[in-house]
Amino acid sequence: MPALPLVTHANAEAIVAWRADGAVTRQQFLAEVAELAARLPAGSHLINLCADRYRFSVGLAAAIVAGKVSLLPPTHTPEAVRKVRDFAPDVFCLTDRQECTLDLPLVRYPALQPAPADPIATPLIDEGQCVAVLFTSGSTGLPQAHGKSWGALVASVRAEAERLALAPASGCTIVGTVPAQHMYGFESTVLLPWQSANALAHTQPFYPEDICHALAAVPAPRLLVSTPAHLRAWLESAAAIPAMACVVSATAPLSAQLAKAIEVRCQAPLLEIYGSTETGQIASRRSTQGEKWRLFPSVKLRADGDRMRACGPHVETTTVLNDVIEVLDAEHFMLNGRLADLVNIAGKRHSLASLNHLLTSIAGVQDGAFFMPDDSDADRITRLGACVVAPTLEAKTLLATLRQHIDPVFLPRPLLFVARLPRNSTGKLPRADLQALFARARMKSAE
Repeated sequence: MPALPLVTHANAEAIVAWRADGAVTRQQFLAEVAELAARLPAGSHLINLCADRYRFSVGLAAAIVAGKVSLLPPTHTPEAVRKVRDFAPDVFCLTDRQECTLDLPLVRYPALQPAPADPIATPLIDEGQCVAVLFTSGSTGLPQAHGKSWGALVASVRAEAERLALAPASGCTIVGTVPAQHMYGFESTVLLPWQSANALAHTQPFYPEDICHALAAVPAPRLLVSTPAHLRAWLESAAAIPAMACVVSATAPLSAQLAKAIEVRCQAPLLEIYGSTETGQIASRRSTQGEKWRLFPSVKLRADGDRMRACGPHVETTTVLNDVIEVLDAEHFMLNGRLADLVNIAGKRHSLASLNHLLTSIAGVQDGAFFMPDDSDADRITRLGACVVAPTLEAKTLLATLRQHIDPVFLPRPLLFVARLPRNSTGKLPRADLQALFARARMKSAE
C-alpha cells in the first residue's frame, strides 16, 4: 500500500513547532518521536491527554510510528473512560498533567534527549494505517467511534491548506484556542502544520489576553484556529492584536456581522470550516463574502430522503449529515441548521441555530442561546427559553428587538440573564449543562 510522510518539512533544520524554549526543528521532533515510541508500553491503544500541543503532537507521532491507535473521546468522565475501555481493553493514557484521575494505566510524558547529530529520515506511514479513533459527543444519539486512516487525514488537511492558500514551508505558525483532542483541533492545529511544512504553537490559550500573548510569542506570519465563542470574547476585549495572515473558525456558523467585525479588527481574512467528527472537514466559506458553503475538492453531497450524505476521498464511509442542507449546485450548498435543532411550536417551525444567530447579533449581546425544555404539557403550548449574557440590556429591550424579527411564539419565556454560558473548551454548549442552568434558575425563583 502507498505510504505518505509523517511530516513534509524538507530539511533537518526546518521548524516544526514553537514551544516555550523556542523553535523545534524537524531533527529534534523526529528524535523525540523515536525516543517516545520506544518507551510506550505494549498496549495498542492510548488516550493522548497531553495539554501541551507540542507534546500531544509528539505523542501522536510516536503512537503512529509504533503502530498504535490514538483514541480521542469528547470528554474524560468516568463513564466516557469506561466506554473507551470497553472499546479497547488494552488502552493506556499518555499525559503531561501533574494530576490525572483517569482510571487507566498512566504513562507520564518523559524528559526527552537532544537530537543526535546524524540525520533522521522522516517516517513513511501506510495510507491505510488506522492512526486515530474519534468518538462523537452523543448530541445526536449514542456516541459512535470513527476510525481515521492516515491517507484520509492527509488528504483532508492538504485540501484545507489549499483552501486556506497556506503555501508549503511559508514559515507560518498555527496557534489554536481549541484542544488537539477535538476533531477540528486535531486536523487544523496538528496535522495541518505537519502536512503543509509549517509550524504549530505549543499553547492552547483561552482568554483574550492569553490569545494575543500566544500570537505575539511566535513570528509572523501567523494563523489563528478558533471558535465563534472565543472570537467573540476576543473581539470585545481591549487586547492588542498582533498581525495575522488568516483566522479560521469552526464548531458553529458565524453571523456575517461578527465575521466582518473580526476581519476589520484583525486586518486578515476569516475562513469558516464545516465538518463533523464522522466526516472530518468537507467545506468552507469566506463568511464576509456570502452565506453559501463551498465543498472541498472531490467531496460530493447525495440526497437520501430528507437528509444528505457526504462522500469523497477523505470521507472514508458515505456519511449521513445531521444538518438541514440546501444544495445549490455540485460545489455549493446552504446550511440551514441542524435537524435536531428544528422546533415546532403551535404548528410553526424554526431552527434553534437560526434563533441563536439572531440573538447574538443584537447589539449589546455578548453571548446567548435558546433552549427547548424537555418537560411538556399536552394541554399547553411548549415555550422556548433563552440564556443571554448582556450586562447593558434590559429584558424588555431585548424582547422588543426579537419581536421585530420572529413570531411571538418563539419569544423566550423565560429569558435568563447570566454572567456567562457553560461552554466547553471548543466553545460548544452541552445541552445537559444548559438544562442544569435553567433548572437552577427555576429552583431559585421558586424559593
